Amino acid sequence: MLRRAFLTVRSRLTADDLRETEAVLAARALELPELAQAHTVAAYVSVGSEPGTRALLDALHTRGVRVLLPVLLTDNDLDWGAYEGEGSLAPVQHRGKMALLEPVGEPLGPDAVLSADAVLLPGLAVDARGMRLGRGGGSYDRVLARLDAAGAHPALVVLLYDSEVVDRVPEEPHDRPVHAVVTPSGVRHFR
Repeated sequence: MLRRAFLTVRSRLTADDLRETEAVLAARALELPELAQAHTVAAYVSVGSEPGTRALLDALHTRGVRVLLPVLLTDNDLDWGAYEGEGSLAPVQHRGKMALLEPVGEPLGPDAVLSADAVLLPGLAVDARGMRLGRGGGSYDRVLARLDAAGAHPALVVLLYDSEVVDRVPEEPHDRPVHAVVTPSGVRHFR
């Protein structure tokens, strides 16, 4: 129910809203020390009315940052591939899901995320504690569990619209807080 409410609000955004927000989010995110100092960033390609990531991906790539993007596996886990610019992505239709843009290069394996200095996580909301409400597929819960199991501690960052920073979201025992949220109006750190 809560996820549907956030998705409904997003569905009302215009193409102009999405373009403007993407540029602002990229500029704000690039100011984050966690991203400014990163050598490797695991990110994702936004779809539909998600806060746009393409401008940020291109800016990081241009800076020489190694950008890893997810490849969705049949069990909803994530493999990773390197982002080498716009031409390195292809649409992949996953059964029963929307088409995703994924890297076309050699898959690097699910453990490639362990090398990331920062991980950009998709989400629908974040609360005052830094708890993230995801889309419910569990892919990024697996990523976070993999990081925990390996003792890896990258900065965890979520890009959202201003209205998606709320007082409280539901929490499961396996959920982990993010370290920062980037919205069009600014950045908030939780650690």
